[in-house]
Amino acid sequence: MTPQLVILGIFLLFAFIEAKHKGLFTKSEEVSSDKFVELISIITLFAITQPLILFTVDILMSTYAPAWQNKFEYTSVGVQILLLLILDDMTQYWWHRASHNSRFLYHLHRAHHNAKYMSVRIVYRNNVFYYLMMPSIWFSALLVYLGFGWIYAGYLVIKLTVIIGAHAEWRWDQYLYRLPYLHPLAWLIERTISTPSTHSAHHGLNSDDGVTHYKGNYGNLLFFWDVLFGTAKITRKYPTRYGIEGMKKAEWAEQLFWPLIKRKPNNTNRYKVNQQEASVKSDRQ
Repeated sequence: MTPQLVILGIFLLFAFIEAKHKGLFTKSEEVSSDKFVELISIITLFAITQPLILFTVDILMSTYAPAWQNKFEYTSVGVQILLLLILDDMTQYWWHRASHNSRFLYHLHRAHHNAKYMSVRIVYRNNVFYYLMMPSIWFSALLVYLGFGWIYAGYLVIKLTVIIGAHAEWRWDQYLYRLPYLHPLAWLIERTISTPSTHSAHHGLNSDDGVTHYKGNYGNLLFFWDVLFGTAKITRKYPTRYGIEGMKKAEWAEQLFWPLIKRKPNNTNRYKVNQQEASVKSDRQ
């Protein structure tokens, strides 16, 4: 069975649980364009962006460094996993963090937070250029060329299981919090990987609710990066509302294809400072 089929099966499992308990295709806060944004995002990523990056890296390396193909195939499993965690997952942490501190990058990432709900549907919801520019995907493609293919396949299954589970509306981690004898395990898990509680806090709408922490909890597979780099907030609670606080509405085309498609200027309104961009200056629309 290929990793893609395993990942699809995991995605469908979480989707089924969400559909059964919370509703998958009908969210009380969704707007008519949400499904369209999510569908275009996932199709673009898997049908265009990832194949394009893999193909480009393979062509470049085959041209300029053909002797390096599969050169490290027999490197120890531990070393391969460590390099994947650093060059893929930690790099993605910094890319995600940068996307919340740069106006340009946040426009590429805002589609992900434009959803006013948590769901497996939003796992891959981003501007089409967000993934194309993501350094970790390029590094992963390079590692695959160097011979990390089989280890990367297993690593990717684990990583996406965690990411899908962290976005799902089904809060699997709450069972760890309810049972006192599982609290030590919960303490370890929530400081190691992303959970529904820690990641939903990153998607919360209002930072005054005591749970929301959109200037942190950036981790994808490992929440440990947030712990290590001082951006972690653990409450074991979940926001009641999700979305983008203070940002003007963006239609589906702008969410997906900015900067090629932008909102028409309106000099009568100010662009309200987004509290998720604490260090970025406001400008006029």
